[in-house]
Order: sequence, then C-alpha cells, then structure tokens
Amino acid sequence: MDAVRGFLHDWRLVLLIIHVGVTAAMIVVILLQRSEGGGLGMGGRSDALFSVRGQANVLSRLTAIFATIFFALSLLMAWSMTDPARNAKSIMDRMPAGQTAPTTPGGAAPAPAQPVAPTR
Repeated sequence: MDAVRGFLHDWRLVLLIIHVGVTAAMIVVILLQRSEGGGLGMGGRSDALFSVRGQANVLSRLTAIFATIFFALSLLMAWSMTDPARNAKSIMDRMPAGQTAPTTPGGAAPAPAQPVAPTR
C-alpha cells in the first residue's frame, strides 16, 4: 500500500488538474439545468434524446457521474497525502521533555489576579 501511496503522492499535480477539470465540468452541468428539474431545451414534447425531458435525464446523469468522480478523487488525494508514521503520534509526543508552561517576558510567572472589594 505504501508503494501505491508513494506513486499517487508523486502524481499529485496530475490528480489536482483532473480534480479541477471535473469540478469545472460539474459546475457547468449544474448551471445548465433548470431549477424545476428540466433541461435547457425549448423544443416540443417528444421522447427524443435532447428534448426537455431527455436533456434533464442526460444532465442529471452527468451531474451524478461528475459528483462521484469528484468525491472519489477527493478521497484518493486525501489518502495519498497521509503519512502513516506521522498519524500514529500525538502532538504531545513531539514536545521536548524539559519544556514547561510559558512565562511572562520578565521570566516570572504571572501573579493571580486579586478580587477587588466593592466600594460604598
């Protein structure tokens, strides 16, 4: 699996370009659709491929196909960029052993605030 992850990591620019192209195509296909679910066609009501109903079916299928490809490419790129050795460690494990809480610029720890007594 590490060989596949390394190969995909090396090809990340190609994957990114394909991802951007799929994203642009999906945006165009979505914008071509009517909000009522119909396509752009203004022709008669026949069952031809590019009638109003035919375009709606084609555009809906293209949207689903592009969305599936977009989702799969997103997962693939995220998976290929992970490093299994790095994910197993906590951020606290990377902290040096002798390091303590931060102090004020003068070097002393800040004094706790004293409550102010109400005046009458």
